[in-house]
Amino acid sequence: MTVAVIGGGITGLALAYRLRARGTDAVVLESTSRVGGNVQTHAREGYVLEAGPNSFLDREPTMRELAESLGVSARIRPADAAAKNRYVFTRGALRTLPTSPPAFLKSDILPLASRARVVGELLSGRNPTGADESLAQLGRRHLGREATSVLLDAMQTGTYAGDMEQLSAEATFPQLVKLEREHRSLILGAIRAQRAARRARASGAVEAGPRLSGQMSTFDGGLGVLVDALAKALGDVVRTDAKVEGLERSADGWRVRFLERGQPAELSASHVVLAVPAPVAASLVRPLDAELAAKADAIPYAPIAVVHLGFAPGTVPTPDGFGFLVPAAEGKAVLGTIHVSTTFPFRAEGGRVLLTCLMGGARRPDLVAWDEAALVALAREELKAMAGLTATPELTEVIRWPLGIPQYTVGHLERLSAMEARLKRWPGLHLAGNAYRGVGVNDCIREASRLAEVLGGPAAATTRSA
Repeated sequence: MTVAVIGGGITGLALAYRLRARGTDAVVLESTSRVGGNVQTHAREGYVLEAGPNSFLDREPTMRELAESLGVSARIRPADAAAKNRYVFTRGALRTLPTSPPAFLKSDILPLASRARVVGELLSGRNPTGADESLAQLGRRHLGREATSVLLDAMQTGTYAGDMEQLSAEATFPQLVKLEREHRSLILGAIRAQRAARRARASGAVEAGPRLSGQMSTFDGGLGVLVDALAKALGDVVRTDAKVEGLERSADGWRVRFLERGQPAELSASHVVLAVPAPVAASLVRPLDAELAAKADAIPYAPIAVVHLGFAPGTVPTPDGFGFLVPAAEGKAVLGTIHVSTTFPFRAEGGRVLLTCLMGGARRPDLVAWDEAALVALAREELKAMAGLTATPELTEVIRWPLGIPQYTVGHLERLSAMEARLKRWPGLHLAGNAYRGVGVNDCIREASRLAEVLGGPAAATTRSA
């Protein structure tokens, strides 16, 4: 069996690696000259810069297993203790995000009446219809309007950069919906879940799947360490500058037509996995199945601009904590700022300070089209207003992602079910990547491992020039 993996992002690379470890032949076709997708790391002028994701939550067994099998698990680095505090910019000021119920009751993260309303969540009820609803609807029912617009919106902004009035509660934060269904109250459910986890640890039981908590982590050379290790392990299995032009059914599977460095080529495969953004997948399946293509095209994306600001030693105070998030109600272009040099000191040499601002998202998609100077100026202006930062950076860099973060809008899970039903008409064709079952690096690796188990088997490959 041969598996053609279209797309050399983290999902495609991890899938091919897992397949080959199981004895299944795999070929990765990547349209650009480099692999890794949005995961890109590079060093510049004393800084280690991430073009896309900055870190991962070290709680996922499949991530650790992959790192260990690649020989890079010893290079995983947890966030520094100085990054324990997190902040939310709300009501015109940076306010500490409390980490315990007593701290929440004493904090100024919300006005007193809104904090009391959150406590009243213990009396809240389940979704009366049971149907998918927006994250905002779930939040207002349980937490009240202000806590939803501040805390819940900040939480989703840090993951999806989306519009919580449009995001599906069940698709984006399924753990919240699960708590509601099983315990009625989110707070009551969280307390019970924590107690159960403590009992399991005390008894020596091993938690199945992701743990409830984990440390924010990266690799000592950035997330690119994982991509480089996968690329090295796969070797010539990965074919770059290979742009897929079309898919055709054959008697024994699939034919993949592509241009490799401008030259027509063809590959025969038993299975084809489209590990590419949903709009790209839609364009490839449209000649086969217009309805499946329409479903994939219906998954929107929030464009993201990543703005790095590096400051020379001694020009700014060392920022406290991991960083801060900005709810939509504040009307800012900056979605959040990561204090990179505080969180991972090894990413800025000699006392330098590195800040990474995320801008745009669903609230300001137009910003991705702005030029670098304008984005840097806007980021600096807002950092001055929110954090009092006035120093001039010695380094600036902007990376734009028009297809930034997939948005799991209301009806997303129903859409996935419909897509899976359509795929049954096309045996051997599969969709994978962050557009479907999780947007993070951990999610992509977990999905790759799951799909490898489905497809794993004996191997063979055929490729020829057209």
